[in-house]
Amino acid sequence: MAEPAPNVAADRDAIRDLLARYTYNGDRGRIEALSACFADDGTLEYPGNRASGPAAIVAALAGGSGTPGPKPSFVRHHITNPLIELDGDRATARSYFAVHTDIGLDHSGTYSDTLVRTPHGWRFAHRLVRVDWQSAQSLFRPMATRKE
Repeated sequence: MAEPAPNVAADRDAIRDLLARYTYNGDRGRIEALSACFADDGTLEYPGNRASGPAAIVAALAGGSGTPGPKPSFVRHHITNPLIELDGDRATARSYFAVHTDIGLDHSGTYSDTLVRTPHGWRFAHRLVRVDWQSAQSLFRPMATRKE
């Protein structure tokens, strides 16, 4: 019996949903739910840190913004232009993000994702966060900015 044809539209929609679930959960401080967006051996890599597996991701993110100054009373990540490439049960995605906090635009950059289809749906195998710009008044710790 032949394999069913892939449903490209459904896969792209499921991946966009994963991007949104990561963002909504992170912005609301639901770190356990954010970590569930990763495969069992999935890796989150961001300036100054790298963690693999949901438990390690929770531990890495539990410290909040990591800055000794005022903490944001709200955080909103805005994701734009997700460029998704499918390859069977694997995919890549690149997207821009802009983060707003109490100060307004706080920092911005890109996500570079490798995704894998699991029995629970699409999950991050690897998420690389690059910061392109950060406000001098940022409520987050200073993050290395990308110069390329």
